[in-house]
Amino acid sequence: MSSKPKILVARAIFPDILERLKEHAEVESNQSDRIWTTDDLKAALADKDGAIVTGGEKIDAHTLGNAKQLKIVSNIAVGYNNFDMAALKAANIMATNTPDVLTDTTADLGFALMMAAARRVTELEHWLRGGDWKKFSIYDAPLGVDIHHSTLGIMGMGRIGQAIARRARGFDMKVRYYNRSRLPVDQEQACGAEYVDRETLLKESDHIILVMPYTPENHHLFGEKELALMKPTATLVNIARGGIVDELALAKALEQGKIFSAGLDVFEGEPSVRPELLAQKNIVLAPHVGSATEKTRRAMIELAIKNCMAGLQGQTPPNLLSS
Repeated sequence: MSSKPKILVARAIFPDILERLKEHAEVESNQSDRIWTTDDLKAALADKDGAIVTGGEKIDAHTLGNAKQLKIVSNIAVGYNNFDMAALKAANIMATNTPDVLTDTTADLGFALMMAAARRVTELEHWLRGGDWKKFSIYDAPLGVDIHHSTLGIMGMGRIGQAIARRARGFDMKVRYYNRSRLPVDQEQACGAEYVDRETLLKESDHIILVMPYTPENHHLFGEKELALMKPTATLVNIARGGIVDELALAKALEQGKIFSAGLDVFEGEPSVRPELLAQKNIVLAPHVGSATEKTRRAMIELAIKNCMAGLQGQTPPNLLSS
């Protein structure tokens, strides 16, 4: 009988990493990358000691129902709103995530979406491809808004928010932020950011990027009221979680010109995207690819495995989450 722990890998990962994991564990892997139902996941967890999952796998009382020997669930993500932390605690199962390794990559994409939304990159590409570019025009072509010397408002000032703030310095942007708690002064100075209340941030920012974690309290935190406070020349970028933004209110604001444009990498019902959003020209859409470079995805998987193996070996995982 093998003494190796039994580990579930719920989504397809790089084959070479999977083969190395198999040297240390009995692995059931979903290399076909099929999207499992909750019952599929429940059945797969039944005889496992550890599990490596992504944000798409809901870990709750139902999926844990038969997991009598499960000791740890390791998320390949920073966010863990797919985890029912109370259910995991009740079952005495450790939970981990993968912070730090994707900070800069995600900040890069947030900045890219902001720039693309401000300069109407997606809209202008469609305009060009559609044969509408007939001549050089000074003022009657689709014009964008500036990034440089503008005011950036960051909602959520954790690792990624601070990384975005540091990037903004290269564009001589004035950076303001709102967070549940104010950063220490030295951290504010390091990223050149000024703390303001939420209403001030909404009213005075030329560009707003959402980077806060999703919680039930943050559901539709950004809706019609918040959008109405923004400048009509402002852009909104969401690289946090889809449920933070009221997408119908956003689509309406874009259609009516209440804000200039938006960039979204996350959606409330993903992978489905509301047709009301798809119908808007002044929006840049990406399919939840904030961390999607090979280097970063490999680092995330390696860290998730490190967390899982540490827990199974009786050690404290490097990124153990508390309830």
